[in-house]
Amino acid sequence: MHVALLVAVSAALAAATWTLWVEPSSLRSREYPLEMRGWPAACHGLRVAVLADVHVGSPFNGPGNLQRVVELTRRAQPDLVLLAGDYVVDGVLGGTFHAPEAWAPVLEGLRAPAGVFGVLGNHDWWLDPGRVRRALESASVRVLEDQAVHVALGDCRFWLAGVSDYREGRHDVAAALALVPADAPVVVFTHNPDLFPEVPARVILTVAGHTHGGQVRLPLIGRPVVPSRYGQRFAAGHVVEDGHHLFVSTGVGTSILPIRFRVPPEVSVLTLCGPGSCGRAGVVPR
Repeated sequence: MHVALLVAVSAALAAATWTLWVEPSSLRSREYPLEMRGWPAACHGLRVAVLADVHVGSPFNGPGNLQRVVELTRRAQPDLVLLAGDYVVDGVLGGTFHAPEAWAPVLEGLRAPAGVFGVLGNHDWWLDPGRVRRALESASVRVLEDQAVHVALGDCRFWLAGVSDYREGRHDVAAALALVPADAPVVVFTHNPDLFPEVPARVILTVAGHTHGGQVRLPLIGRPVVPSRYGQRFAAGHVVEDGHHLFVSTGVGTSILPIRFRVPPEVSVLTLCGPGSCGRAGVVPR
């Protein structure tokens, strides 16, 4: 009986240590090859780093960890960097607020030939969207809220549209795409993946964050809590519905509870290719 109790206590302590400390602090980069119909041949192999839910000030995610995020991103050698919102922390157990003006200069270390772009998340809106936007722009991050820009990198040409937060912003997809020619390839990025059903079919890829992948993924059960009206449908990773592509990053920080279990924090690195072509020589994810 005593042995069984000791084993149970030891297992509980090990699980708590992993969930509260080991995994939340195990930042990594992860490669995702995405093959999509309609992606321009000239943009074959484009590398996109996605930084979502940094939540500066959440446990293990102070300004020093933001520097690690930047360094990990630079080592991935992305062509384009997308910051998918929720830079600040609010209401996480054990968290400490850090002013956007204090940590934003770290983001100046991000480099990508096609640019560094951002949108705001719900936590940024709750704090002060104008303040967070100014901090990002002071660090050379171009913020796109319901607007689009034309991206050119060599012969590669496509449009990038940022849509504001689904809950707190206007999330006006029509306004974001207003200047994009009807036949032009376009990528949308936003904070909350619940926007995805509203994104028109002409958008090749939608990129989002917000869910943190549920932070916990249990064997057989899955993700008990996902902050989405669609439950686990848009929880994490590459989702394809009726030929439309969504990628949801599990993010860097934590919210509400400072835990992660089988959903480690990550910098997501996407390699964008046409159908059946990501395995070609020269575009295998690095």
